[in-house]
Amino acid sequence: MRETSPYHELPGQRLATLAERISLVRGRSIQCFGAMSLMLPDAAGRAVRVMQADQALYLHPQRANIVGPKAMVVGRNHFPDVVLEVDRATDVRRHKLALYEQWGFPEISVDVPDESPRPRNAWGTTIRVLAKGAYREVRESRAFPGWRDSEIHQALNEVSLTAQTAAALARLGAMFGAREGTGPEDDLLIGPMLRDARAAAFAGELARRAEMVRRILTVRHLQAAEPFPLGEDGFADAAPTVLADAALHCADAADFLARMRRPGA
Repeated sequence: MRETSPYHELPGQRLATLAERISLVRGRSIQCFGAMSLMLPDAAGRAVRVMQADQALYLHPQRANIVGPKAMVVGRNHFPDVVLEVDRATDVRRHKLALYEQWGFPEISVDVPDESPRPRNAWGTTIRVLAKGAYREVRESRAFPGWRDSEIHQALNEVSLTAQTAAALARLGAMFGAREGTGPEDDLLIGPMLRDARAAAFAGELARRAEMVRRILTVRHLQAAEPFPLGEDGFADAAPTVLADAALHCADAADFLARMRRPGA
């Protein structure tokens, strides 16, 4: 029987959370199906064998023929990019690994959680990728390039997000985004926040520039418009040193704005 203790379920749920953080940076979703059924059908479509994964991830759900209403059917649906099995008190090698290999699943990660009742030297994550019909153990994920087994195990078992895991997730999200031409701004939740933050920062920078120019003109006993016209041509793009130089050498506030419209004047 499948173990359903909280400590068995935690790594699978944790992987879904980690994938969501990667997708925020990437700007495109990763679909996690949790403990879904995997079915091998006979010629008539009836189930010959059914397994249940602890977590299954599709990195490109928008272009995948993903699971039906009841199960992921071998030969009908695309395989998940990653299947996670949690071996807290069991051993997938004796029960499911040969079937995953036979059916053709591309990547299986097996995590033995920290504090597992199994021997301490068994704790960790083992990654297996399919090559020429057989699994071979590798030190880093093929689906998540550069994400090593030890880093994955730490990420699945840490109580709260560490700086090391956060850096790995950001790197993976940026890598996927660079490949696909997407980024955080494409995410419907994060994108508007980033744009609002940039707009606020830009407005603050314009206000600081305007105050610098106003003070220079005031010291020179030249009349400056209040508030200073921040939207004038050249004001937003000019370097602060250019603004300061124009304010120091202009004849009046109108001449300053004219210099902004004529760079190098």
